[in-house]
Amino acid sequence: MTENTFANPGPLGLFGFGITTILLSLHNAGITELSMVILAVAVCLGGFAQVIAGIFEMKIANTFGATAFTSFGFFWISLAMIWLLPTIGPVKAMDPISVGFYLLIFGCFTSLMFISSLKHAKILQLLFGVVSVLFFLLAAGDFTGITLLQTIGGYLGIFLGAAAMYACVGQIINEDWEKEIFKL
Repeated sequence: MTENTFANPGPLGLFGFGITTILLSLHNAGITELSMVILAVAVCLGGFAQVIAGIFEMKIANTFGATAFTSFGFFWISLAMIWLLPTIGPVKAMDPISVGFYLLIFGCFTSLMFISSLKHAKILQLLFGVVSVLFFLLAAGDFTGITLLQTIGGYLGIFLGAAAMYACVGQIINEDWEKEIFKL
């Protein structure tokens, strides 16, 4: 019987996270409008691609990657539903306090994942540290109504998304060249 082998699912999950984070953060920074582009990317790449990556991380027995990608994938799908559901039925639209708690809870979860990331590559430590700060910053913006916090979060999110894209490409190039070209 031959053993199944799988490609590294990490770059797919990092790409989905990176592109979705950049696009939403462009909106949070006040550079773009919240549009169907962000909604579609949040569902397809932020959501489905990360969930698929998380499932394949399970297959290769990587609990950290499986939990991170699957939970963040469903975060993006649920965020898209928060935006979309009030437009298709009798569901009350989101309010800043509810969104603040949503972001706060994800910030707490991400902070705990950051502790686990300390046993992983430096780039993952950076990603989980920055996304923790980002969630708390955006939650504080929703709780207080201080739009400057959302704007700062937008620029921090653009950096975060770019770092995730770096990690995505770095993993692919390092694996293809079988040496460390990108520091991760």
